[in-house]
Amino acid sequence: MVSKKSRSEVRAGKHRRIRNRLSGTPECPRLAVFRSNNHMYAQIIDDTVGNTLVSASTLQKDVKANLEKTNNVDAAAYLGKVIAEKAIEKGIKDVVFDRGGFIYHGKIQALADAAREAGLNF
Repeated sequence: MVSKKSRSEVRAGKHRRIRNRLSGTPECPRLAVFRSNNHMYAQIIDDTVGNTLVSASTLQKDVKANLEKTNNVDAAAYLGKVIAEKAIEKGIKDVVFDRGGFIYHGKIQALADAAREAGLNF
């Protein structure tokens, strides 16, 4: 009998393969995105030392207050704008986008597009 891998296992495998090619440096850190069923999380990470430079999520009170729901495309776009603004405050303009094994479509694409519009380059 053929056993089928779960979606989360498939996504984790894709993420491992992506991470073999992507790495954040101090000059160009990595914008890592994770989405659960209820929330989205974005971090800007310097992989050389393993530090999170900037983070934002739909769990934060100031972000959650401006959202009707925390798991839709509008929430993802708002989160992209928030993470880009925080990054620019810290002096980060260029990043490498890590989609976390998720398909570049829908919420992930909305977050990326909003971050680009707010001033991040990737």
